Amino acid sequence: MRSSARHKRFKLKSEINVVPYIDVMLVLLIIFMVTAPMLNANVDVNLPQANAKSLQDKKEPVIVSVDSQGQMYLTLGTSKKEPIDANALKVKVGAFVQQNPDVSVLVAGDRDGKYDGVYQVLALLQQAGVAKVGLMSAPESGSPNGRP
Repeated sequence: MRSSARHKRFKLKSEINVVPYIDVMLVLLIIFMVTAPMLNANVDVNLPQANAKSLQDKKEPVIVSVDSQGQMYLTLGTSKKEPIDANALKVKVGAFVQQNPDVSVLVAGDRDGKYDGVYQVLALLQQAGVAKVGLMSAPESGSPNGRP
């Protein structure tokens, strides 16, 4: 009788204890969540060049141009390019797009300008209620790097 009680007391379990594995997994998850944003902090981006088809639109587009100094210019339909500030851009483009909801709105940024200027124009157009915005580019030249 004594031997059978001793035998039951030291019987091996055939279960796996997964609690330590879960703890290790959560620690690793936290480590990866903290380090992942640091890996892509300063990445140089070389955008590809492509021959894109031009838009065929029956109406004249609204063109917002940004020069290399960040100055904005507006061309509504067939009118001339005129310098404009941020508030006037929102008002004029918003009113024009409300009258002509199918008109194309295009942003032309200077190649040597800062990205911030184009980004500010995109934000202003969104505030003006423009749903779709296109980015203008010059056709690709025959040289390998796309510059004449």
